[in-house]
Amino acid sequence: MSMINTEVSDFSVQAYVDDTFKEITKAQLLGKWNVFFFYPADFTFVCPTELEDLQDHYEQLKEIGCEIYAISCDTEYVHKAWHDHSEAIAKVTYPMIGDPTHQLARAFQVLIEADGVAERGTFIIDPDGKIVSYEVSSGSVGRNAEELLRKVEACQFVRKHGSEVCPANWKPGSKTLRPGIDLVGKL
Repeated sequence: MSMINTEVSDFSVQAYVDDTFKEITKAQLLGKWNVFFFYPADFTFVCPTELEDLQDHYEQLKEIGCEIYAISCDTEYVHKAWHDHSEAIAKVTYPMIGDPTHQLARAFQVLIEADGVAERGTFIIDPDGKIVSYEVSSGSVGRNAEELLRKVEACQFVRKHGSEVCPANWKPGSKTLRPGIDLVGKL
């Protein structure tokens, strides 16, 4: 079953951010764009490359009004330990949510029950708290933050200009399509 347009359920979790622990709730998502970036586990191999790549694009995402939340089934304390011991993760300034009870991983249908870890799931959440785009990847394949930025920009464009859609490889300023209008005479 698709999760598109599914409203995020209420939640309250702990995150490590800015050298402190902070509560994150659904209410904090509302009114802005958000990305939930699930990854399998701290102290692993592919995960730090993804989180570092995401950090490299974090300022651009914030500039377009989007907050990032990295999420694994580790605790917020393990996130801090990883942050303190990894050169790549030490760069991370966005919130790292701990999900040791698997509340979010289950709600977003990315929990690998047998292993107690999350799949690589990326969820773009609109200002109303609804999932407007998501992708789940194999644990052995890292994601691309530049493409994520492009997708967030496309979702924002479509929300603002509901009668237009973004074709493949669309970037801000590129030509869009208008269903029913751009196809007239091409059938």
